[in-house]
Amino acid sequence: MTATGEHREGAGSTTRGYGWWERRRSVALDVVLALLSALECALEGVKFAGDAGLPVPLGVVFGLLAGSVLVVRRRWPIAVVLVSIATTPAEMGFLMGLVGLYTLAASDIPRRITAVLMGMSLVGTFIVTYVRLRQSVSVHAGNFGPGDWYVPVLSLFMSLGLTAPPVLFGLYIGARRRLMESLRERADSLERELSLLADRAEERAEWARTEERTRIAREMHDVVAHRVSLMVVHAAALQAVAPKDPAKAVRNAALVGDMGRQALTELREMLGVLRTGDPMAARVAKVPLAAVGQAAAAAAAAAEDGPRLHEVEALVGQSRAAGMTVELSVDGEVRPYAPEVEQTAYRVVQEALTNVHKHAAGAKTWVRLAHRGSEVAMQVENGPTDGVTADAGLPSGGNGLVGMRERVLGLGGVFVSGPTDAGGFRVSAVLPDQRAG
Repeated sequence: MTATGEHREGAGSTTRGYGWWERRRSVALDVVLALLSALECALEGVKFAGDAGLPVPLGVVFGLLAGSVLVVRRRWPIAVVLVSIATTPAEMGFLMGLVGLYTLAASDIPRRITAVLMGMSLVGTFIVTYVRLRQSVSVHAGNFGPGDWYVPVLSLFMSLGLTAPPVLFGLYIGARRRLMESLRERADSLERELSLLADRAEERAEWARTEERTRIAREMHDVVAHRVSLMVVHAAALQAVAPKDPAKAVRNAALVGDMGRQALTELREMLGVLRTGDPMAARVAKVPLAAVGQAAAAAAAAAEDGPRLHEVEALVGQSRAAGMTVELSVDGEVRPYAPEVEQTAYRVVQEALTNVHKHAAGAKTWVRLAHRGSEVAMQVENGPTDGVTADAGLPSGGNGLVGMRERVLGLGGVFVSGPTDAGGFRVSAVLPDQRAG
């Protein structure tokens, strides 16, 4: 037998359990009802003992025991109803019958059992009421002579009045309780779903912030590594030729100044993006989903303002001015590509030339660009160092090739790098033309 579930009426109750009760208020209510029922049955037991010819104390004890059964109504509601039906002929247990039927109807017990017990209680009450009314009518037949319909109709109304209201009210309370529990479960489920969505949004925001930091780190690496590498090479050349050729030293000094200004300008732009991104990051912490769109917009803006393939010739010219022997060849029809494709192609060539300055001083270098039907390919290859040109002593962070590979693979391209048979090094990349699709 199941409990009624009344102990769950208080949403969010976390009080300690007492037997089959979970709240102190439920214990107090059931104890008070059991005491009232026991007192009622004890008083009615006096009349029952007199009618049955039993000792009065026996009738009182019987009434106390029968009425106190109401204390277990939440645990065994069927037992309470059966006791109330059993005591119906003794005309006791009025309160126990009402409360028992209500508890039974409000519980999770199958409705067929509830209907059967309600019918038994209705029949028992009807029989007892019919017998008592008939006796009363027979006694007062001289003063009051109703028709044959009076006793059965009045008995039916009285039995229905004692049985139907508690059952209907219990069914209503049980349905209401189950509805509240269903709504509470749905609210808990929605809360869990919202929590999962918030966690996923935070993960996406963190991913977007990581991607943006990685992109900015790559851009700063390209700017610093290339510009500063050329500045160091020119400074070394300036130191070597200053005593012999002052005019060339002046030109080299001017180139160093131009490159330094360019590096400072590009670094200032990158730092400006970071500064303006600080309050944006604060807003992202409050609205995590916005970070994805902001990072995408920042990346798109950076791609629009980044270098283009037509600037590769100027890039090669800077390396020539630094003393590198470099040849540039372009195959195919030159055409525009998506901004991110042109920027990535430019950065690959830039990083490859920077690596030549760092690791192969004096080596002859070839830069090849090929415009094909649905892709653009680039290759930077250098021969072995000539052994004459002094090494500029440029430091290497070991991230150049890794950054180039990530850039190319991020756009769905192919990247290959490695030493050549002649003792040099080759960097090759192929990028798909995203506008062609």
